[in-house]
Amino acid sequence: MLSNKQKKQLLKKKRKQNKTSTESDYIQKMLQDRDLFSDYPQVKFLINNVIESDHLIKSGLLPQDLPELLLPDDIQDQIFKKINSQFEKDDPKGDQLWNRLTDALPKLDKRLRCFRDYLEDQYGMWAYISAPFIKSLADYIGSNSVLEVMAGNGYISKGLQDAGVTVYPTDSLEWVTENQTGKHQVTKVEKSDAVSAIKKYQNQVRYVIMSWSPDKSTIDSDVLEAVRASDQKIELIVIGEKNGATDSMKFWDQAHFIKPESAKKLNEHHQPFDLIKDQVYLID
Repeated sequence: MLSNKQKKQLLKKKRKQNKTSTESDYIQKMLQDRDLFSDYPQVKFLINNVIESDHLIKSGLLPQDLPELLLPDDIQDQIFKKINSQFEKDDPKGDQLWNRLTDALPKLDKRLRCFRDYLEDQYGMWAYISAPFIKSLADYIGSNSVLEVMAGNGYISKGLQDAGVTVYPTDSLEWVTENQTGKHQVTKVEKSDAVSAIKKYQNQVRYVIMSWSPDKSTIDSDVLEAVRASDQKIELIVIGEKNGATDSMKFWDQAHFIKPESAKKLNEHHQPFDLIKDQVYLID
């Protein structure tokens, strides 16, 4: 059995090496799986969440929260009991259905685990940003203005803008020619590196949002330094996986975490759904 650390390393390796299926292929296979496992509510529930999230994002809306996209540990036992209740012991149709379902399980498991990859490739959504999370984030920010650095395609900023928050989305946009991700901006993102953006907007904002900063770059540490150097009282809202898939070790070592209860409340609608355990952190 692989440890959680080994699983995470394997996931990261696959994310670099492989591209997920095209939209039609991925979603079509999910629809087929939903039909195949229609008698298994727990499995159907997971698939429906994936399909509904895809539908909402495709429609220009933020999705709902996701459950953890893991098949039930006892799914093979469930299948065995179900088939035994439907077919006589020596009925070859039961054996055929058993083989069909159990053969499909590893492929479905992989597709569920690769949903984040699909969202990255198809929509340029890296951190999974749900509508309930944005509502709680907007409530926390209140009437204050906010700067988003490294905004990517602007899902967080667009959600906050729709909630009535004044947001300044910025990104260096250096990555947009590397892949299809940069072709999915959902709001206008100003071209600016993070430190320059903080210097420009520091007198206009109370919060700076930084989501999924790369783990191989120390730009996040530069952001933290710029926030602390400001004459204004600015709070840094960070979305990432501590000592994991996002942000540099230097940043996590330097971070001073504040307001644990407020962070806990924000994380009520930002729960892990795969091996990446990113959270919201409030930092000064």
